[in-house]
Amino acid sequence: MRFCTMPRTARLVVPGIALHIRQRGHNRAPCFFSDGDYALYLGLLGLFTREHDCTVHAYCLMTNHVHLLLTPRTDDGCALMMKRLGQCYAQHVNKARERTGSLWEGRYRSCLVTTERYALACYRYVECNPVTAGMVGHPRDYRWSSYRANAEGRPDRLIQPHPAYPGVNAYRGLFDDQLDATLVDELRKATLGGYVAGSLRKSRGRQMRKIGTVPI
Repeated sequence: MRFCTMPRTARLVVPGIALHIRQRGHNRAPCFFSDGDYALYLGLLGLFTREHDCTVHAYCLMTNHVHLLLTPRTDDGCALMMKRLGQCYAQHVNKARERTGSLWEGRYRSCLVTTERYALACYRYVECNPVTAGMVGHPRDYRWSSYRANAEGRPDRLIQPHPAYPGVNAYRGLFDDQLDATLVDELRKATLGGYVAGSLRKSRGRQMRKIGTVPI
């Protein structure tokens, strides 16, 4: 019997345009087990983003998944960075916890973030994840995100501002209002399907014709 497999579709990447990235643990199981795990992941993220010419604007490490907002400077920089990051971190966890097998749930998901509106929404969506999950009452209370760097100016060598970033005071003020649920839904769907954030609202059909096969 002969089995055929479909080739993986290339992700939609444009050098210089930000990406929202989400990667989950396998079967949504935990991928961080101690403060040392979170710290190591961030260290590896810094190492491999520098190595592959990517700029990190926001991040949040949740118990069983990761959110990143970053800009790659080359066509394959993000893919190479995420591959090395995922492999090295998984090797650490497997060795430390005497486990085998996959740590991550397949390929990471991503979408292009092409406008200022969606970039700022993505910043807030990423950093509000612990609040949405009921883990803390305010983003400032969660240790493993970029909120305190972006909203309070605390030093974080990982973080560089996106062109849409309005400065510390204005950025912090954005969190006084609740993030539009429609924007959140669009970001989630775009990330899952590999679309341009916001394209589903106006004309999904036109966007699909423009970019061709849907990346996943």
